[in-house]
Amino acid sequence: MPDIAINEFADLRLKSGLSPEQVSAELDVSTRTIRRWETGETPYPKMALTSMKGLAKKAKLNGKHMRQSHHDFTFIDLFAGIGGFRKGFESVGGKCVFTSEWDKYSQQTYLANFDCDHEVAGDITKIDEKDIPAHDVLLAGFPCQPFSIAGVSKKNALGRKHGFACEAQGTLFFDVARIIKHHQPAAFVLENVKNLKSHDKGNTFRVIMDVLQNEMGYTVQERIIDAKGFVPQHRERIFIVGFREDVGFDFGALNIPASYKGPKMSSILHPEDGTEEIEDPFICGNIGRVNKKYTLSDKLWNYLQNYAAKHKAKGNGFGFGICGPEDTARTLSARYYKDGSEILVRQKGKNPRRLTPRECARLMGFDQGEDKMNIPVSDTQAYKQFGNAVVVPVVQAVAEGIKPFIMQVIQGTRKDRAA
Repeated sequence: MPDIAINEFADLRLKSGLSPEQVSAELDVSTRTIRRWETGETPYPKMALTSMKGLAKKAKLNGKHMRQSHHDFTFIDLFAGIGGFRKGFESVGGKCVFTSEWDKYSQQTYLANFDCDHEVAGDITKIDEKDIPAHDVLLAGFPCQPFSIAGVSKKNALGRKHGFACEAQGTLFFDVARIIKHHQPAAFVLENVKNLKSHDKGNTFRVIMDVLQNEMGYTVQERIIDAKGFVPQHRERIFIVGFREDVGFDFGALNIPASYKGPKMSSILHPEDGTEEIEDPFICGNIGRVNKKYTLSDKLWNYLQNYAAKHKAKGNGFGFGICGPEDTARTLSARYYKDGSEILVRQKGKNPRRLTPRECARLMGFDQGEDKMNIPVSDTQAYKQFGNAVVVPVVQAVAEGIKPFIMQVIQGTRKDRAA
């Protein structure tokens, strides 16, 4: 069979956003068969391609990820935001069994994009860990908060023991820790800003690692990953991965695309040439021009230029960031809705413009091929949500890298129970 026919099946699945496990369940064949079809090891039946086209069309129309009838492991999604972690781990055969997100607008976006068979819980600080289902993997992009060391120092001086409840109580990490302690998942993945390591003079990170390694007994590694190799955005985030057992995982060996080889802004900007389907209010008109509401007003543009000039004169680096199709953007932040200053798109003959929320979805890797994210909220809320989100392809890379080790722990547990 010619390569183009083999690739067509794989391309359809990737563009649909469906995992091999989802497709195998729908077509009633094994995931190994799916992978053989995609690699060309085994020719796929013509009927399978027809069925794949139907699944891809269904996924596009639904705008949601199809519920997985087969999965390799379970996970919980804490501080879930709009589901970046979930999308990444579903792509490798994980099934979400619990979600917690306190912001009602983020919940709205989450539910518009995932077919949940469980209620999305609110404030995690008000949820008893015993009420959370058992799970194999805990995922959490928890907010960073300071840890007080005054009480700990006093106890050390007096020779008294102290635990994570003492050091972390009152912080959101405490809620992650108490859930890990109770459920003892096979693995966890935590994500935060790069500066977590230096936050509060390094005390925050010291407490986190001490709790996870010494009190919880997990084998823990961290790595800072720049999303530039995956999306046209310089965005460094720290990922902390822990396993209940030492399975020989090496985070440093995880293959991450080189930043200089990453895509450019042309890959996420609206082409404005009639090749893109009209999506009001983001793009409109006969050829899909970006809505003029995203172009900065003269007043705002003058303000940003004057602000930048003032700080430049003082020797500071503050100012707006402007880019074109050939560039890589700065980090998209939750404050983007205010003035869009960190990522402005150059326009010929007029003021620069903000990114549209659709472009933000692409910049964060939520839109993949024809699998477009539903954006049911206002622009303001959308900008906040994307600015706080994880970059989906980065999470997918981490998920793919750690899955074999997750399965190793799970299978070892099953053997122990059987024995």
